[in-house]
Amino acid sequence: MQRYADIVLPLAQPAYTFAVPEGMEVVAGQAVAVQFGARKFYTAIVWRVHDRRPDFKTVKPIQRVLYDAPLLSSQQMSLWEWIASYYMCSVGEVMRVALPALMKPSGDTEEEFSEEEFRPRTECYVALAPELHDEAHFNEICEKIERRAPKQYEALLELASAGDETRISTGEIARRLLRADYAVLHALERKKYIVCTERERTVERGGSAFRLPELTPQQQTALKALREQFEAGKTTALLQGITGSGKTEIYIHLIAEVLARGGDVLLLVPEIALTAQLIERMERIFGSRVTPYHSKLTNHRRTETYLRLNRSDGGEFVVGVRSSIFLPLKRLQLVIVDEEHDASYKQAEPAPRYNARDCAVVMARLNEGRTLLGSATPSLETWLNAASGKYGRAELTERYGDARPPEILVSDTLRAAKRGERKAHFNKLLLDKIGEALDRGEQVMLFQNRRGFSPYVECSECGWTARCPHCNVTLTYHKSGRKLVCHYCGYTESVPAKCPSCKVTDVIPMGFGTEKVEEEIAKIFPEARIARLDRDSVTSERAFNAIIADFEARKTDILVGTQMIAKGHDFPSVTLVGILDADMSLHFSDYRSGERTFQLLTQVAGRSGRAEEKGKVVLQTYSPDNYVLGFATDYDYKGFYTHEIALRKATAFPPYTDIVRVLIQIEKEEEAIDVLKRLHRELNAFYLDNERDFRFFGYMKAPIKRIQKKYRYQILMRLNSGKREQIEAIYKISLPYKTKSVLVQVEENPNNLT
Repeated sequence: MQRYADIVLPLAQPAYTFAVPEGMEVVAGQAVAVQFGARKFYTAIVWRVHDRRPDFKTVKPIQRVLYDAPLLSSQQMSLWEWIASYYMCSVGEVMRVALPALMKPSGDTEEEFSEEEFRPRTECYVALAPELHDEAHFNEICEKIERRAPKQYEALLELASAGDETRISTGEIARRLLRADYAVLHALERKKYIVCTERERTVERGGSAFRLPELTPQQQTALKALREQFEAGKTTALLQGITGSGKTEIYIHLIAEVLARGGDVLLLVPEIALTAQLIERMERIFGSRVTPYHSKLTNHRRTETYLRLNRSDGGEFVVGVRSSIFLPLKRLQLVIVDEEHDASYKQAEPAPRYNARDCAVVMARLNEGRTLLGSATPSLETWLNAASGKYGRAELTERYGDARPPEILVSDTLRAAKRGERKAHFNKLLLDKIGEALDRGEQVMLFQNRRGFSPYVECSECGWTARCPHCNVTLTYHKSGRKLVCHYCGYTESVPAKCPSCKVTDVIPMGFGTEKVEEEIAKIFPEARIARLDRDSVTSERAFNAIIADFEARKTDILVGTQMIAKGHDFPSVTLVGILDADMSLHFSDYRSGERTFQLLTQVAGRSGRAEEKGKVVLQTYSPDNYVLGFATDYDYKGFYTHEIALRKATAFPPYTDIVRVLIQIEKEEEAIDVLKRLHRELNAFYLDNERDFRFFGYMKAPIKRIQKKYRYQILMRLNSGKREQIEAIYKISLPYKTKSVLVQVEENPNNLT
């Protein structure tokens, strides 16, 4: 009987049916090579195998099977399907981001496809010959060669003692880990004393005896509560702990329990920058069990990691960023999402625009595992789920050790300016506190959530500003290299000598970013050693580690940075944190602006006073009476969330409604407007038929009208919460308008509406 397979391609396309050649064995989840279109060869995933012939005349055959085992388990396939459904995209688009690039070769010919196929690195593994496993025979051989070939003798002893040192080791060890050189090992192999095998490289694994940190009484109580809630059937729990309370110590204990019983653990962090410090700490406890996974790793290494985990029997511990949710952890028992509130967990481009935190909850449930969400400032959705009892919950209200929460001082920038108490971009209160901290030999962190020297340059004569030719935004001035940069598309140009418009005056930098803060603070405190941590100074993981290492070693007195300094770092000598524009994010056109500002201020403030010395935080603001700053200053988490949820309910914003945006992006504006009008007519008809489910319906230009040469128009809708069928209907109506030249994107509750 002829068999057929529905296969998924890494394209924004539905599944296609191919014939399974006679004698070929394929199963769901397997990677195969197929010819798609006239000539193109692609890697595809078999989604299901059946005997139903499709209606079209010619059914192309699968070319061949790739890899020696299926790449996806049934749980992974279910996760992909859920992501495609929930985030309104095709399973092929999920495949595009889920698998490492080298695992998806393609080519115009079979030969070209074969050239692109992944070939794993191999390594030589060495073991004693089976005859030498007998202790008496081993000793006899050692006596024979000890004097004549002392280096060979030492190599045999090293191999024999590679186990538990109570008996002769029978296992393999990688040649690179042995002290013996190639010539010595070659001689032993020739004498048949050892066996050398060339095969795919594997990771050396440690035992299950871990040196765990001691817990404080409050941490023990929180850990006990989490265990009890998980045992009682809660699949997800929130660990809410103030900054510096020691959430990581609880993570470590839960991780050790899972690894000891052979389960897999996934620890998600929001930023690549955080993985290095965290991995170093985890490796000190869990050794080679720790596997990092993020985009700064080479394609080869990411692919090797995926394939190794796919063959693993359990006991794996992965530390990674949002893409780690797609890894094949077959015995997944615990997923930890650190800083679960962080916006970095949301994928912006390309589709699927998934939130890794929400996917982690689903993934753990599919694997009958547990999810732990950790944060000092949990997202409003998570806080609600915990407060309602849907999620379990444990709290840490005390800082670890003798550390106390810092004192937060609010500095009114307008008042300081009127009184002449402002120098450059710093209020007198902040400068005084910096001077006092430096005099005591303590460290300072200055936070400005805008990189570059200034957000734009302007002509004082005619008002001209430099704008990106591809995007409807101003160019950011970077003094280093005297260049103007678009932070949306990467376009760069030199700073003009004179205003291009009036030819009269020089252009002047307006506003300030981290680069300008660094320059100005160096002029005020010339003796201080200053460094900057942002995306411009951190060009690689090595550069990031170097800046952090110097600050930890107290080779730097003042660290200036963006929100990169706000996450996950613990610097005991930092006693002062200055937040230069505390209310900047309050004025974003986003219903989450209050929540995001509260989270950011609290996280940044938490960097101060980690040791016995109580820290201070100075908030420079134009809005000292804003409720967000009031709650942040008082460390009133419950008060803020209660106020914010009441505000959302009164104004009918998520989670009490769902915002759906249909975004149209086309290079020609006339075409964009035409598509907008046609799609709006169709969606408007649907809206009129289901008006009771809608709170708002309208169309308009996107706030940033043009990005990367594409004009952007949008249709915004606000629906009553929980109307999934209506949201899916909106997606289905919009889908036919999507072509190669027309990008139509449907997103629920987007991170921002730019």
